[in-house]
Amino acid sequence: MSFSLFLAFFAAAVVLSFERLTYIYVWRRPRAFASRCRRWRLAADPVAGLERLFYLFKVIQILVFAAWIFMFSAGQWPQLAAWPFLSGGIVLILVGQMLNLMTFWRLGRVGIFYGVRFGHEVAWCRQFPFSVFRNPQYLGTVLSIWGLFIAVRFEQPDWLLIPLLQTLYYALGAHFEKDSPRQPGAYVQAEVRATG
Repeated sequence: MSFSLFLAFFAAAVVLSFERLTYIYVWRRPRAFASRCRRWRLAADPVAGLERLFYLFKVIQILVFAAWIFMFSAGQWPQLAAWPFLSGGIVLILVGQMLNLMTFWRLGRVGIFYGVRFGHEVAWCRQFPFSVFRNPQYLGTVLSIWGLFIAVRFEQPDWLLIPLLQTLYYALGAHFEKDSPRQPGAYVQAEVRATG
């Protein structure tokens, strides 16, 4: 790995880690997050605050991916992979986005943005994609990332780095966002109602 590739990977790893670390923090410390939302005037409702951060993190993620692809395509429009890999990448992106859309549709805004951690009642979903996958939104995102890098960077020396990093981050996020008996789902119902 060249030094410039190492530096780019390190920078991407740091910047992309903020999203996963934030979600782990919010999942494990919802009271503290709700308090910070109000104090920093991010939003009065922590669900809305997390939703705003979600969109910010997606913009950052897209910018990191675009910068990576542009930088390692020698500043030119990236050359697409050969047809079988390009079509495989497109299929992964489509399947991934379908899983993301289904997850948003099934859980709704409050469910997606950890409303259960803030005292909202969110029904447990057992329908597809939850009937097949434990974390369909994370799986959908990871499949989309793999599809993108297969389509535009496959067979280049750097093509695996960002997808592997993001797979690791999402797997760790899913692991650390699990509930434990000491952490019931709804933490701050009274606080949210008192300040809402």
